[in-house]
Amino acid sequence: MSNERMREIEMYGMSKEVIREEYLESITAQLSRPHMEMVVMGILSDCQEMIAMKNPTIPAPSTDEYIRKQLNVAKYVLSEMMKARETA
Repeated sequence: MSNERMREIEMYGMSKEVIREEYLESITAQLSRPHMEMVVMGILSDCQEMIAMKNPTIPAPSTDEYIRKQLNVAKYVLSEMMKARETA
């Protein structure tokens, strides 16, 4: 596995290629184009749910890590949206 791919996995929990497939080419994205903010809103809603479900009496570092990575995915999607608007 390349260093770049390992960095992506650490940052997003998946590769940028998978982000494109799973988020940027999702049904939500296809129905929302060119306004893909709904994709980001879905990711942020998932993070809110994960935070709401956390039980403070049960330590769950994996939950925090999942939320961190999902927030990075949301930022990546936003950056791709900004790039697309700059080139349009």
